[in-house]
Amino acid sequence: MRAGEVAENIATHSLSESKGSKRRRDEIQEEEEEEEEELTEDFITFQDTLIALNLMRSQFPKIEKVATKPFVLRSQLYSSVKDRTQVDRELEDLRKQEVLRIFKLNTGQDDNAIMFMDDYLQQVEAAKISVQSKHPDDVDVFDWFRSYVLASNLGVSISHSKLCELLSRGGALKDKHISLLINTGILIRQIDDSDSYWFSIPNVGTLLKSLSQGRKELLNFLNRRRYKEMLLSALEKRRLRLSKLDMRFHLRDLIGSGHLKIIETPVGALVRVVKE
Repeated sequence: MRAGEVAENIATHSLSESKGSKRRRDEIQEEEEEEEEELTEDFITFQDTLIALNLMRSQFPKIEKVATKPFVLRSQLYSSVKDRTQVDRELEDLRKQEVLRIFKLNTGQDDNAIMFMDDYLQQVEAAKISVQSKHPDDVDVFDWFRSYVLASNLGVSISHSKLCELLSRGGALKDKHISLLINTGILIRQIDDSDSYWFSIPNVGTLLKSLSQGRKELLNFLNRRRYKEMLLSALEKRRLRLSKLDMRFHLRDLIGSGHLKIIETPVGALVRVVKE
């Protein structure tokens, strides 16, 4: 091959590589722009609480070895629906229609988790299956709970006497039946009132620990920064060491609870710690 032909082939190859590199850079830039658009969309406001609930349910973190159906925090809804009174009113309507259940959490005085009723009933059924082999004669209590307790009591708690009254409609109630509901995490005895129970989500303990630790870790991280702020696009790419829940989950929670706020700037949305 002549020297001229070699030079021409090298030039052609270099040009091809240059075009390929430019094309890849363009693709990466487009991906980054799409990702930033998705991040921005995560924090748009909604006019309807049910729409916000469905979106957040679909974006619930997928966590290995955690058998908990998606739930949404009331604070997260506050971050996406501007009118908090509207959120409370529409949640109450959906609760009365048995579309969802609301649960009091032990992670904070005002913490509430919202789970769609279909998801919660699947959790109850899973709890029943998990103990069926060890307690084959007692698992009917889960059916009694679903048919008589959940249908009659739409609140976050129930007294011991009322629980016994409702469960007894299903069959001969014994103490071991109630113990089974407690041991599977469906009921939690109240600390300040031993004659009452909180309704609970089975297997949620690991996620509640992550919720508490993730809140502290994220706030500590931002408070250590000079201006106690960071671009949303950069912050959402970070991973929390102490939480199985993702950054988006925690940001919505802390924004809705008033610990963080979003500020629009020429370079993008900024997350800033709210001064106490």
